[in-house]
Amino acid sequence: MDDGFAEYVAHRQLRLCRMAYLLTRDWGTAEDVVQTALAKAWLAWRRIEGNPDPYVYRIIVNTHTSWWRRRWRGEVPAESLPETADPRDAAAEVDDQAALWSAIGTLSPRQRAVVVLHYYEGRTLTQVAGIVGCSLGAVKSQLSRALARLRVDPDIQTMSLERVKR
Repeated sequence: MDDGFAEYVAHRQLRLCRMAYLLTRDWGTAEDVVQTALAKAWLAWRRIEGNPDPYVYRIIVNTHTSWWRRRWRGEVPAESLPETADPRDAAAEVDDQAALWSAIGTLSPRQRAVVVLHYYEGRTLTQVAGIVGCSLGAVKSQLSRALARLRVDPDIQTMSLERVKR
């Protein structure tokens, strides 16, 4: 009766949760987004032709975006600035990655989705456009704006990109 839905969920749920985590930056919310997306996908499962990944990714992105719009995200001031780590220190790698994901978290939901789908998931820009539901030009524009915003982020300007890529 499920036409492969249970098998799809068994094989893809962890990857879907990881992708949703990169969008939400919270494991609990990521699991909720994936669960909601899979419930929506199950309702349409018989209508999905071919590879269901783009359809499910699009549901995840749209669900996250709609939840993000409803939630208040006030800034929380810090009492003191964090200390800078020695770039040769192994802990600096962790700090660099944390700074990068923190900076990605400041992007709009659509920009974050484009960055995550293209760089983390390895999707082509055409595939990203299909998943996000916009034109290829809009994806290129969102990606360009996101990268421009990341380039000027003071927390990641000085980091070593070689360490982040590992």
